Amino acid sequence: MKMRKTVAAAGITVLALFGTACGKDGSPEAKNPGGTTGGAPGAPGGTGAAKPELPTYTPKQGVALAGSKTFENATKRGKLVVGAKEDQPFLGSKDPATGKYSGFDIEIAKMIAAELGFGPDKIEFKAIASTNRENALVNGDIDYYVGTYSITDKRKEQVSFAGPYYIAGQSLLVRKNESAITGKDTIKGKTVCSAKGSTPLQNLQTNFPDTTTRVFDTYSLCVEALLSNQVDAVSTDDAILKGYAAKDPAALKIAGEPFTTENYGVGLNKDDAVFRGAVSDALDAHEKNGDWKKAYDATLGLSGSAAPAVPALVRY
Repeated sequence: MKMRKTVAAAGITVLALFGTACGKDGSPEAKNPGGTTGGAPGAPGGTGAAKPELPTYTPKQGVALAGSKTFENATKRGKLVVGAKEDQPFLGSKDPATGKYSGFDIEIAKMIAAELGFGPDKIEFKAIASTNRENALVNGDIDYYVGTYSITDKRKEQVSFAGPYYIAGQSLLVRKNESAITGKDTIKGKTVCSAKGSTPLQNLQTNFPDTTTRVFDTYSLCVEALLSNQVDAVSTDDAILKGYAAKDPAALKIAGEPFTTENYGVGLNKDDAVFRGAVSDALDAHEKNGDWKKAYDATLGLSGSAAPAVPALVRY
């Protein structure tokens, strides 16, 4: 009986190893052991300077927005419903254990809410797929959307925007010890990963023909491939890449400057100009009082990248 148990245990071990080695077709292998140990000073898991603190927001009293259907509906229900991302580290991320949302975009949403008279406990965040953002705003399923949402003329045909509150651009994420890749002009002959169907992938394939592209369904798989040395870099908006770098500052960093321009805005219902004006005022107030910078430092700033200049608001 003892011998049988030993043989069975050995068999299970072999099967476990075989399963780990196989994995999914096209998926990256497990990350290098020790690839994410340690931590930058002030970053999660690191030592040294204290982590920057998030700002706190005091809800404004006596807010009235005559003529705003969006504000009227939110007041009646007693809370704001805000569309967001839930899978972008330090931008818009949902904790599966607590259900709480966090990140730079989430802080932007809270700043706006405070100026509208709603505290953080009066916000219901709702994850909305990118393809459904316009419909959610048009149908009134959400009051506004904050989640790496680029302002474009095509989208303005269906929705409106407040902002920009952040100017992003396609950039490169590399391993911390990478020295050969310092920007877009150094990726010739390199293998760069991006997400299937994304604009950054199309840009790489069109404008960087001497660069080999690797494609996965999500950027998280690209990052795994980077950490396991299967690709040389990951490319998408710098804000998204900063989130991954902030999550693992001992292993990852941003290389070079952005080489495209994306203006992130707060998505709004097109027919509610009064609400759009109030959201623009909220962004302006919290950019000027320092909350924007504090929120950046405590989220994306953990990547090691200094806060960029606050973009000028465009009102229309």
